[in-house]
Amino acid sequence: MQVQDSRTTSYTTLAAGRDLRHELEIKRSRFITVLRRAGTEEDARELAAGLRREFHDARHHCSAFVIGPDRSIQRSSDDGEPAGTAGIPMLEALLKRETAPGVTDLSDVSAVVVRYFGGVLLGAGGLVRAYSESVSTALELAPLIRRSRLRICCTAVPHARAGRLENDLRAAGLVMAETSYQDRLTVLRIAVPDQADAIAAATERIQQLTAGSAALTPEGTEWVDERFA
Repeated sequence: MQVQDSRTTSYTTLAAGRDLRHELEIKRSRFITVLRRAGTEEDARELAAGLRREFHDARHHCSAFVIGPDRSIQRSSDDGEPAGTAGIPMLEALLKRETAPGVTDLSDVSAVVVRYFGGVLLGAGGLVRAYSESVSTALELAPLIRRSRLRICCTAVPHARAGRLENDLRAAGLVMAETSYQDRLTVLRIAVPDQADAIAAATERIQQLTAGSAALTPEGTEWVDERFA
């Protein structure tokens, strides 16, 4: 999938997989935080809708999300809490989460905090702290990954040689993208930094591993998940 226009070339998001859930009890109120990776505003809103159904007897289902490599989409909802005491503190917790020293680039994340009122009023300041802490604590437990805009390059080799070549490329530290299959050939796709020297180095590596019998063809760019070092 071709990437959207963006000023940035990488950002941090949640690792793909299940939603993360974490619960805090503050002055007898239960704060159940759910984090989900969300690539679109529709994905983000689906989290809140699903939790409304699951926790239908809860008093509040407050939410916040930030989406896009440049974090251009930012939304929040207090869902009946006093204005500014829930959604905005939750959004700020997402935006201010450090993913590396001095780096705040977390995106494509939707957060919902379900609150069961415990009978003790927290006051405006207490609510701000509770909702902020709920999201911040959940984020500390969340597995994060780096998402980078990479140039996709492909090479076609006979089926019998594809498995060995793919293993060699992985061993060389190259990031593999989706593989496809033709009648007689396997098309291996490699994701490299979108820079001429990186593409040249990958091309040279392919030629070394195949004794010059395979070529590398640059295609479009994609956002690719990468592990933190």
